[in-house]
Amino acid sequence: MQAIGNAVGHAHEDDAMRAMFVARKEVFIDLLGWDVPVLDGRFEVDQFDDTNARYLILLDDDGGHCASARLLPTTRPHILDTLYPGLVEGELPCGDNVLEITRFCLDRHQSAVERRQARNRLVSAIADFAIANGITTYTGVAEFGWLQQILSFGWRCRLLGLPSQIGSQTLGALRIDIDDETTARLTSAGIYDVGAAAKPRTFDAKVAA
Repeated sequence: MQAIGNAVGHAHEDDAMRAMFVARKEVFIDLLGWDVPVLDGRFEVDQFDDTNARYLILLDDDGGHCASARLLPTTRPHILDTLYPGLVEGELPCGDNVLEITRFCLDRHQSAVERRQARNRLVSAIADFAIANGITTYTGVAEFGWLQQILSFGWRCRLLGLPSQIGSQTLGALRIDIDDETTARLTSAGIYDVGAAAKPRTFDAKVAA
């Protein structure tokens, strides 16, 4: 698998981005029934997929999408402060060293074992990206079942407020603090995958559609 950064420039990057947006549509809209925009009937793209977003995309050896995540700066509008501020009790973590994890997507055309492996590799890549780029904190919003998984990964993670029922889902906000012990903690929990340690590349973000 390969871990790449965000956006478009060369054909390979265009293909990876398109595969990610297709996978997001298949997971978040077709499978989970989210009411979010669809571009050209194939791509799940929203207002946060702009030039400020960064993407981590894990590809198989044939260039197929396995897993991906979007990282948003918290120094400008992002999902937690724009759409779900009521999930946070107290001050929302923001700053140049704080990113929001969104659209954590595991390709649905994988077996359960493959999805778990892809999940572990993507979590590992997210941690590696933070360590390599001076990111000390991640924030995010998650549905309750996924929230419980995130809390169990071994890294320093805590809720930012009590989960709340929003529509048909129970959602919670969280923060993940990245430090010198993060890799060891993920390893102890059986999550960290050394093979995911390839440093992601960063590009100027554009929607590849």
